[in-house]
Amino acid sequence: MSSNPYPKGSIDKIYGQRSIKARLEAFFLDNIGKTVTREMIVEVARDPKTGKDPENWHQRLSELRTDSGYTILSGKDRRFLSVAEYVLVNNEKRATAGKRVLPTKATWSLVLEKANGKCQWTEGGHHCNLANGDIDPVGGGTVKLTPDHMQPHSINPNADPEDPTQWQALCGRHQVMKKNYWDSRTGKINTIAVMQSLPQKEKEKAYSFLKEYFGDE
Repeated sequence: MSSNPYPKGSIDKIYGQRSIKARLEAFFLDNIGKTVTREMIVEVARDPKTGKDPENWHQRLSELRTDSGYTILSGKDRRFLSVAEYVLVNNEKRATAGKRVLPTKATWSLVLEKANGKCQWTEGGHHCNLANGDIDPVGGGTVKLTPDHMQPHSINPNADPEDPTQWQALCGRHQVMKKNYWDSRTGKINTIAVMQSLPQKEKEKAYSFLKEYFGDE
């Protein structure tokens, strides 16, 4: 199709829905049970008018799983999938934790002020510190900071929109990395989510440890 705005050519249909999430949802529903790649997702997420690649496609994909309840598998869930490959199992939606709330504009301004306008992700003493408009050196694309629940949405879907202590600023990549792994307030760890995120060798080590722990040899 000569009007196709996706120059890489792996997508043969134009997805013109207004939001990134809606475009990705339509694309996955068109490809139920099929393996799709990161490159394909980026093409669909790309703004059909401006041709701009969004930095926050990772977050929109995460929302399809957590907010909309779709079962979208990745290499963290199934061994047959490589890195940056995904499969929508079916069109069924799981029960979700509740409608996602956002901080008020005034609260978000206070959060950004406290964060000095930078991503607050910290891991192993390393601070992300990417700011709005920066180019993400890992995920690519232009950074857009968004509000993150200090407590994961699955644990507390009713965060106070007017309490800045319940929110932090994260870039899109680290929004997805945090997902529901831990509660930034209490340190509660979602062990299943953490296990899913481990590479294959680490999964095998954990499996061996658990078999030994439970005496299941």
